[in-house]
Amino acid sequence: MRSKRRNNTLVYIVSIGIALVVGFISALLSMKGMKEFADLTQPPLSPPGWLFPVVWTILYTLMGISAARVYIENTADTPPALWLYAFQLLVNALWSPIFFSLKLRLVAFVWLLILVALVIAMIGKFKRVDAPAGNLQFPYLIWLLFAGYLNLAVFLLNG
Repeated sequence: MRSKRRNNTLVYIVSIGIALVVGFISALLSMKGMKEFADLTQPPLSPPGWLFPVVWTILYTLMGISAARVYIENTADTPPALWLYAFQLLVNALWSPIFFSLKLRLVAFVWLLILVALVIAMIGKFKRVDAPAGNLQFPYLIWLLFAGYLNLAVFLLNG
């Protein structure tokens, strides 16, 4: 029993680590554009800049925990759920460079809508394997919807 618990701990560490590394790489690819973004007209309800890395760290951690739970359950639904998770993680990672570095705000908004659809599908697949794993994705979905508002508003306010 002890070795299984140790293996599960390793699964959680690796899973959280993967999610955080993906977020870190995405942020690195977008760093220059993020600085320029601060000079744009911001919509109402825009949070302060320091809040974004805090929220994303929490969300990537929850994503990693959720994916680890799905991996540990190891049902017939696990592989497709984890493939969808990996794909949405890639789509997530590409949003920041599209929005910040390439400054393609409308394209980024459409990209974000695709990401929202992927996350909704992922929640359903995760819930089939492990209900709490699916539920852990709801803060992520809510933040993405808020990010969609911010993305579209920045596009409209800054042409």
